[in-house]
Amino acid sequence: MAQKKYLQAKLTQFLREDRIQLWKPPYTNENKEVGLALKDLAKKYSDKLECCEHEVEKIIEEIRCKAIERGTGNENYKTTGIATIEVFLPPRLKKDRKSLLETRLHITGRELKSKIAETFGFQENYIKIVINKKQLQLGKTLEEQGVTHNVKAMVLELKQSEEDVRKYVQVEEEEQNEAKLKEKRIQRTKRGLEILAERAEMVVDPETTPYLDIANQTGRSITIPPSERKALMLAMGYHEKGRAFLKRKEYGIALPCLLDADRYFCECCRELLDTVDNYAVLQLDIVWCYFRLEQLECLDDAEKKLNLAQKCFKNCYGENHQRLVHIKGNCGKEKVLFLRLYLLQGIRNYHSGNGEEACEYLNKARLLFKELYIDPSKVHNLLQLGFTAQEARLGLRACDGNVDHAATHITNRREELAQIKKEEKEKKRRRLENINSLKGMGYSTHAAKQALRQASGDLDEALRILLSNPQMWWLNDSDPETNSPQESPSQENINQLVYMGFDPVAAEAALRVFRGNVQLAAQTLAHNGGSLPPDLQLSAEDSSSTPSTSPSSSAGTSSASTDEDMETEAVNEILEDIPEHEEDYLDSTLEDEEIIIAEYLSYVENIKSSTKKN
Repeated sequence: MAQKKYLQAKLTQFLREDRIQLWKPPYTNENKEVGLALKDLAKKYSDKLECCEHEVEKIIEEIRCKAIERGTGNENYKTTGIATIEVFLPPRLKKDRKSLLETRLHITGRELKSKIAETFGFQENYIKIVINKKQLQLGKTLEEQGVTHNVKAMVLELKQSEEDVRKYVQVEEEEQNEAKLKEKRIQRTKRGLEILAERAEMVVDPETTPYLDIANQTGRSITIPPSERKALMLAMGYHEKGRAFLKRKEYGIALPCLLDADRYFCECCRELLDTVDNYAVLQLDIVWCYFRLEQLECLDDAEKKLNLAQKCFKNCYGENHQRLVHIKGNCGKEKVLFLRLYLLQGIRNYHSGNGEEACEYLNKARLLFKELYIDPSKVHNLLQLGFTAQEARLGLRACDGNVDHAATHITNRREELAQIKKEEKEKKRRRLENINSLKGMGYSTHAAKQALRQASGDLDEALRILLSNPQMWWLNDSDPETNSPQESPSQENINQLVYMGFDPVAAEAALRVFRGNVQLAAQTLAHNGGSLPPDLQLSAEDSSSTPSTSPSSSAGTSSASTDEDMETEAVNEILEDIPEHEEDYLDSTLEDEEIIIAEYLSYVENIKSSTKKN
């Protein structure tokens, strides 16, 4: 299959260079049948490629038929508005993997999914559709999603079994249930990541409540602008979930997670993406996933993604990895990423008909593999010392295979990470205490967090900021109890402010704004010459006109409990797949890579040694 794709790509190159139009005479007659000139063309190109003339003629005929089919579709689209979609089917359908489907573009994604399922014999709840590197949205029309004539659509099956024939109804029902369960897993993944990302912005006890945080290459948490923090958190969370499915070789479920991660990463600023290696690793994982699904040709921008990964690595690690060496002291572990990059570049070039470039990249990957190969006996020696296999591989690659140095490196890293985790937990705990201190003074959680952020965590400075900017108090929380309006301040509180010398009307308005907090009301009135600032006066009017609501204490208790259980389950599923080791993404046995490097090098080396059969 790979050799045929190479020949197709190479012949397509020759046809473009020679400006051959196969759909026109003398290669196609007026009845759209093959012309005699095609045989001469096959002879010319088979001599050039030094391969079988019959095979070349057969592939050129396939290219000609496809060109005629596309031309017919173009004419049909112009006259009727009916578009053609090139559908790429799952690998288990060994024949007719690519098929054409005609449709109008005003239908919804749900209607297209149903049409694909009916046309190609899938069960509708069993599949996902990927178009333009995004999951098809069922509720929107194809036009709204940028789907155009001649677009490529990939069908993913949400199942593990690859049996072609379903013999018993019971088996079908079991697989339908499995598909539904996997769809639920994807939805739970989304919800679990959203909960963990939200918790990172909330005030939670780090000892009792799991949450996601973002750390640099040393393991310390980093400050991200609030506007981008959630998007980055979701991007990294989806990436980790996708990687977990990749490890289990569940590529059909991994790809939607990886594409979601890519979507959220694109919401982050370019400067941020150029400074972290996560985005580069994601590009590799997406291309790897398409390759393992045998759908590389469905990824139009594989070259762009690989070039982007290479550029990001350079920006993040520095020229010749000098920045990485400065931070970590070595770059041995990160070389695994470059091995996969070179391998994928070699595969992409091979499938594009660029034999020489493919050979160059594949040989670079082979040399790196030899450098990164680890003697199993060395791993065993480190296991005997109480280290894990993952720690052993990472340590040996960081120390050029020296067992003693690797043992020291792993021990030092363990101690360093333990200290960092302790410091990060303490920092989180101090922040929680500071926020609670400000809340105790009457400020909202949101206001307390913003003031502390501006004050770089200093409680006294945060308090000064709040006193200088009383309007910050009005920053709303999502907590309905905190936001519930004060119906009527007590006369006792009003009298206290009047006794301090403030006007009764201004005193009542301030107490409405600050929900009865005498201290904050007095500070604000004093700071503003006895009256509220205009923006807080408006808030007072809003609160006085808002009716009070008294929620029932018993209503919805059972539903809330069920929702909480479901959220706990969703969070736990995410946490199970987030690796404990911060360098898990750098750990690989390289077993798959070794096999694929050898396979594709054999293809490249056989290009010119193919025997000519006339």
